[in-house]
Amino acid sequence: MYRYVIKRLLFLIPTILGVTLIIYAVMSITPGDPGRAMLGTSALQADVDAYNAALGYNLPFPIKYFNYVKAMVIDQDFGFSYLTKQPVFDEIWPRFLETLKLAFLGVFIAASVGIPFGIYAAVKQYSLWDTVPSLVAFFMAAFPSFVLGLLFLYFFSLKLNLLPSYGIGSFEHYIMPALAISIPPAAQNMRFTKSSMLEAIRQDYVRTARAKGAAERTVVWKHALRNALLPVVTQIGLSLGVLIAGAVVAEKIFSIPGIGSLIVDRIAYKDEPVIIAGTILISICFTLVMLLVDIIYAFVDPRIRAKYSNTKG
Repeated sequence: MYRYVIKRLLFLIPTILGVTLIIYAVMSITPGDPGRAMLGTSALQADVDAYNAALGYNLPFPIKYFNYVKAMVIDQDFGFSYLTKQPVFDEIWPRFLETLKLAFLGVFIAASVGIPFGIYAAVKQYSLWDTVPSLVAFFMAAFPSFVLGLLFLYFFSLKLNLLPSYGIGSFEHYIMPALAISIPPAAQNMRFTKSSMLEAIRQDYVRTARAKGAAERTVVWKHALRNALLPVVTQIGLSLGVLIAGAVVAEKIFSIPGIGSLIVDRIAYKDEPVIIAGTILISICFTLVMLLVDIIYAFVDPRIRAKYSNTKG
């Protein structure tokens, strides 16, 4: 098992290099430059060129990319922001922690709501307790997060004045954005759990357990659920990765200083060091989340753990 974990951690190296190469390539072909963005459209071209030269922006693409990778690998240095002249890591790390808080809270709500309702809908198939949650999940999965966020702002903040409408500080500030990003994945979790449970309930080992006189609660929670959780765990892991990268909508609506909103804001200034470092941080986090999903697989399913244990090299 530990060999597999080490291999996946080493896989981060080409992942990071690939992300930096792609982002550098994309930024190099997009119009504009940091000098023009910072000095304005009325600035002389000579001043813009001098500003870009001072940043090293006008260097050839291969040289810029090599220098960036060298500084990142050898010195663990992500450079300085073109806009604020502050170290990039000092800017992105606090914002990244805010995004993590929001994403983890959203995933927790999505799993806490979606999984129990999915189990109950599968056990009560074709009943009212199956039809109503399935219809609600169908509609909620189609609602974009930004629509939910705006609705929450209108009702809970403007009309009822129950929750703060923007910023961070107390736990109340995270309620509306967390709900806005958690409802669509909660609906997906419910549908995944239901379909996976229905498949597990129809397996021979479940029929055998019932034939032996096992209680229905034991059959559902001990025999069926454990095997049905594998695709659900994958869905939750993907949801966490997507929310970390895609929480920018909620961050912009509720004025939360997260890393997604930071990257979006800096694109207008071609602030490459911040954009690239933020993207790398998100990519590393997503890769680690999927590694955690694979490790959880091994604890949920003994067959997978045995496979990892028997893997050589």
